Amino acid sequence: MLPDLNRIKGIHPGAVLKRELKKRNIKSITLANELEEHPQTINAITKERRNINPKLSYKLGNYFNISHDYFMLIQAAFEVSVYKQSALKAKNPLLGKFRPSLFWDTKIDTIDFEKNRRSIIQRILERGNEEEIKQLINLYSLATIKTEISTIQDSFIPNYGENIRNYITQED
Repeated sequence: MLPDLNRIKGIHPGAVLKRELKKRNIKSITLANELEEHPQTINAITKERRNINPKLSYKLGNYFNISHDYFMLIQAAFEVSVYKQSALKAKNPLLGKFRPSLFWDTKIDTIDFEKNRRSIIQRILERGNEEEIKQLINLYSLATIKTEISTIQDSFIPNYGENIRNYITQED
């Protein structure tokens, strides 16, 4: 029995198909022949390199005796999930510029970079490398960082003071 749609939203339909084929002990070439599709098509889908189209969703619905739009709904949910991730990445300037391990206690993609500005500045000045500190300066500006660090109590991490001297107050 194929999984409920709500449980697999955001998963590539090829992963669901691959799991189902394995569970039923069906080879992808056998499925391709049954559906009158190219084996490369089924193989590319199960390796998540190709998407499901309406015609194939219809054929899979007949083959597995399920709703004809089942795989299209999975495909649509997957595409929305991919778009959401790219929108979050575009919206959140922290992504891709700072190591996620700096924010080990939270998901970096959910951090509000304006609301949590002081904490982000402190965290990067305590644990960031040179490139991350430069990215921090580009993100917030030296003036903003200086204002925020004036409200931060002294950190017990030695790099914090050293990084302030080397990167923030060096021009004073």
